[in-house]
Amino acid sequence: MYIKFCRSYGEDKKDEAKENLSPGSKLSVELEGGKGKETAGNTRWYRVVCVLLAILCLILLVIVITLSLKLQSGTTDCPERVETAEVNTVLLPSEPTCSQEKCQALFPRMQAQHLGCRQCADGWLTFGSSCFYLSTYRLNWDESQKNCSARGGALAVVSSWRVQDYLTTKGKMNYWIGLKYHGAEWSWVNNAALTKSYWADFTSEGDCGILSTDKPRAKNWIKASCGGATYFICQLQL
Repeated sequence: MYIKFCRSYGEDKKDEAKENLSPGSKLSVELEGGKGKETAGNTRWYRVVCVLLAILCLILLVIVITLSLKLQSGTTDCPERVETAEVNTVLLPSEPTCSQEKCQALFPRMQAQHLGCRQCADGWLTFGSSCFYLSTYRLNWDESQKNCSARGGALAVVSSWRVQDYLTTKGKMNYWIGLKYHGAEWSWVNNAALTKSYWADFTSEGDCGILSTDKPRAKNWIKASCGGATYFICQLQL
């Protein structure tokens, strides 16, 4: 009986306390509940924004890595050189490659741009991968070779028809070239054996070679005494 009385009395007191709450207290309780709900909503939005930012950063990272890999594996050929190669392929379909001398003859301006810092000094002519100096004074063959060596080169080596044609066109005199008779054969100053020659039809005597620019291009080499004095052509490899 006593326990039931206590429970009834406690419940009556709780109901009375709820009824005695002032309107302001009820409003305060309601506001506190609303703030709790608003805080929970803001937290959810913050989480959503953080997730979106993380995804965006991940996408940007993937893009940066992809671009880096493409740059590392990309070609290093100069676009202008690639374009030149394509033009050469169109013009020379029967030749798989184009030598530097041929490209120089076909595209002199474009090739000159690709020399960069490897340009010939003033007074030198540029052809293919070499610089050529045509002297304006005369020396004997040995003195001419020493003069070319002092300039960093040597007497010219006519390694192809294009070089032969070019030097004949540019010259106006008789010039020593790097051709000399050693023992039983003619050879160049770089010790290469003579394989293709352009000797003049008439017979001459001597152990050193001269290129005469006033004669036909295919037959303008003259044998002369190495002690004689004439102009000379120096060659410097780029």
